[in-house]
Amino acid sequence: MAIHFLKRHWRIVCRCFVFCSISAFLLCGCSTVEAPPTPPGHPKPYKVGRTWYKPLPHAQSFSQRGKASWYGTKFHGRKTANGEIYNMYAMTAAHKTLPFDTHVGVKNLENNREIQVRINDRGPFVRGRILDLSYTAAKKLGIVGPGTAYVEIVALTRSIQSDMSNSNTASYPATDLYEGNFTVQIGAFGEMKNAERLRKELARTYKDVYITSYFKGKDTFYRVKVGKYTNLAQANRFERIMIQDGYKDAFAIAEDN
Repeated sequence: MAIHFLKRHWRIVCRCFVFCSISAFLLCGCSTVEAPPTPPGHPKPYKVGRTWYKPLPHAQSFSQRGKASWYGTKFHGRKTANGEIYNMYAMTAAHKTLPFDTHVGVKNLENNREIQVRINDRGPFVRGRILDLSYTAAKKLGIVGPGTAYVEIVALTRSIQSDMSNSNTASYPATDLYEGNFTVQIGAFGEMKNAERLRKELARTYKDVYITSYFKGKDTFYRVKVGKYTNLAQANRFERIMIQDGYKDAFAIAEDN
């Protein structure tokens, strides 16, 4: 009986199937999928313009140097990327990839002022900038007037005592800004032979020259590094030496664990 019905109404059944398939396709096309499925516990990648950003799973040993800027009244009272309401008078900042609630030490390399802020927003999405500070944070760092400044940022480690206490106020030792394992990266290459060529060149003059690999998506990059230091100040001094020696892309960085 069912077979006889299908034969008589085959065209109608086919039309219904096609209509349902097209409807489902259109419904899927209306929703913008910003990121592929992500394993539990890992922050999802997000897209701004044509660029994808992948937040870091943790901030351990993170450090970075570049330009910082600030944002104020235009965004005051609006939601930040983590759902909070932006308060331009709080000690917060925006970063493209650091996990939310990461506390970082920020040092203005132009006047040596230092502050600590908490990451609660995403940005800045301007070429060459690594951090967007709140108004108060920028004022304490001396950035409000000029608008930007060259800074170094280092993720701070939560103290064990604060984790074990019932207090909601965590302590982030200022010494974390400089202590750790640091090196100076001279260059990064997509081909191992190019990295090895630079390594041999550097090894004729400098000690502790080595290569580390970094896998990103489908590509592997080979980083040429020089020196091993126990604090950021030492690495920064050697960075300046390398730049003076003609390696303009040299920069101090926290060593991967």
